[in-house]
Amino acid sequence: MAELRTEEEQLDALRRWWKENGMALVAGVAIAAAGIFGWNAWQNYQENQASAASARYQHLINLTAGTQLDGASLSEARELVVEITDNHGKTLYADLARLIDARLALAQDDPADARAALQAVIDASNRDYVTGLARLRLARLQVADGDAETALATLEAGVPDTLAAQRAEVRGDAHHALGRESEAGTAWREALDLAEARDQPLYGVQLKLDNLGLNS
Repeated sequence: MAELRTEEEQLDALRRWWKENGMALVAGVAIAAAGIFGWNAWQNYQENQASAASARYQHLINLTAGTQLDGASLSEARELVVEITDNHGKTLYADLARLIDARLALAQDDPADARAALQAVIDASNRDYVTGLARLRLARLQVADGDAETALATLEAGVPDTLAAQRAEVRGDAHHALGRESEAGTAWREALDLAEARDQPLYGVQLKLDNLGLNS
């Protein structure tokens, strides 16, 4: 009987503990389960977003693969860029879409919009190679627009060494536009040397030197 009373007392104690703590325990379990579910849902959401971004970007690539785009295709492609950048703005796909958008803007004879697209890459991306590539292309546009001094500043702002040969070429273009033939020749020779050292093809630079009457 003593043992039974003890069991009853233990049961009563358990009931009292459950009454006092049971809801908190259930809530804790529910919160933990919700956390696991939430994390899995977030992971699934991220994966779905990545898949959607990839699919939209691939469609953009397919749409712009031809050398000539008609007006309807250009408009569709640029709308697709907006969709990608609005919905997937922090992804690599958004960076690459903006780079494509700069080319599309030039195809529509809109260099100002092309510069804006490249600047958007520089402002939004945290990927050194991508921002360097955007600066390189922006500097080329700035030279073409007669703003060679700004182009030199753009190059100095940060172009990675993997693009060093191209950086030197555009620096030479900027100096040439400013009438600095010696500096242009030095930069173009550097571009050729870097390209050769890295086994990277760099077309047209030798012709630029030849036109200056300079040897490589």
